[in-house]
Amino acid sequence: MQIISIINQKGGVGKTTTVINLAAGLAQQKKKVLVIDLDPQGNATTGLGLSNLENSSNTIYGALNGTKTISEVIKKTEFENLDIITSNVDLSGLEVETASDNERAFILKVKLGLYLNDSRGCYDYILIDCPPSLSLLTVMALVSSDSLLVPLQTEFFALEGLTQLMKTIERIKVNLNPELKIRGILLTMYDKRNKLSSQVEKEARDYFKEKVYLTIIPRNVRLSEAPSHGMPVLIYDKSCPGSKSYFSFTDEFINQEKKTGSAA
Repeated sequence: MQIISIINQKGGVGKTTTVINLAAGLAQQKKKVLVIDLDPQGNATTGLGLSNLENSSNTIYGALNGTKTISEVIKKTEFENLDIITSNVDLSGLEVETASDNERAFILKVKLGLYLNDSRGCYDYILIDCPPSLSLLTVMALVSSDSLLVPLQTEFFALEGLTQLMKTIERIKVNLNPELKIRGILLTMYDKRNKLSSQVEKEARDYFKEKVYLTIIPRNVRLSEAPSHGMPVLIYDKSCPGSKSYFSFTDEFINQEKKTGSAA
């Protein structure tokens, strides 16, 4: 089982869209997936058709503040093989509430560990949707994860933000989670009419080499419409360019596993 954080401290880069559609793509390939919405905005929650306005003790906040266990806050979505732990705005208070706890970076790791050691609900993948900042919640996700997936929008400041993220990841590896690795970088919001998109792609591939996935996610209206209908674009409109890209990305993601397995 893999725990993978989808992370970028910049907002609006296609992070939640990637979580929702990768989860749906994996679920359609008969993989059991749990999405943890660790963003107080709760966009992964609403994007998978659940409410982000419910009682906060039934959310990830309830699990992290000790009122509930992980198994008590897991909810089914309408989609087969795909479960979620929802989030809402109350989660933003966690940083202040745990200020005096020296071990607070490990809260999520410990709770997930207890659940996984004890649980019959075995998942192939746990995908964590991180908030768009390098806050305590993001650190918790990084400490709990085996690897990271970084959506990178093909725009001017994208690579600059990535450098900052890499420094944070290095610090986490040294101090808190030496096993953490970057699984891959996914180029998003690609506009082939825009020269800048191909420039950013070239720079990313030159610098990060084979860490950058071959699949590129284009700018696509259907991609931005799907969340308002509470469903992944893969189900909302199977044949649009955004869906085709996420289907292709899911295949590449699964094949990456096979390659790593055979290399080991």
